[in-house]
Amino acid sequence: MIHPLLPKLRQLKLSAMALTLDVRAAQAVERHLPPTEFLGLLLDDELERRTQQRLARRLAQSGCNPQKTLAHFDFDAAPGINRTMVQELSTCAFISRHENVLLCGPSGVGKSHLANALACEALKREFRVLSRPMHRLIADLHTARGNGSHRRLMMRVLSVDLLVVDDFGLQSLPAQGAQDLYEIISERYERHSIIVTSNRSLQEWGEVFGNDLLASAGLDRLTHHAHTLVIRGESFRQMSRRKEHASPPET
Repeated sequence: MIHPLLPKLRQLKLSAMALTLDVRAAQAVERHLPPTEFLGLLLDDELERRTQQRLARRLAQSGCNPQKTLAHFDFDAAPGINRTMVQELSTCAFISRHENVLLCGPSGVGKSHLANALACEALKREFRVLSRPMHRLIADLHTARGNGSHRRLMMRVLSVDLLVVDDFGLQSLPAQGAQDLYEIISERYERHSIIVTSNRSLQEWGEVFGNDLLASAGLDRLTHHAHTLVIRGESFRQMSRRKEHASPPET
């Protein structure tokens, strides 16, 4: 890694080009590449590094889990899932159309994983994403009221291209929380997309608000222009636990 260009590349913050300069130079000699093609390879290295850095920043800011992607999802263990629909959603065209995605089913069938995986696909396409469990989102808004950051947080919640609300209805909402949730759904309606996961049936979602009027108005907006995926089956966690117990002890 001793080359007169290295200090200049680092000074220009072209670190990926600096890291691969010797390798690319050797390739250029071996393949008899013209100077422009050699330069193109170096530029590709730098562009890829910057793309990966941006993705890493967006992942960290979004709250998504980079390990829970579509590549890591076991479709064979969930044969009831409409795989064609999931693949279509993974194109993120629904975000451009400001549509919602509703993932329903019992605990442990992969709802949160799929929601996170779709959010990761959105991040790759440089959409702005925020992912939170519902109880944490409401709690963060409550805390923000006390420290003066509520407006800034709510603006972020309302303006991201994709908001993922995990475990909708898992815990009951306080009155202010129901108001916040309604405001989020109402303000994002036909402007930005929401992915919601819930182990409650759609017929039970109204109970989450504790207010019939808010529930009716909010859910009407949430379910309009929505893709609904109901997942049935046995918990992945329970199947994994049984496999572990069934495995013969190591000798």
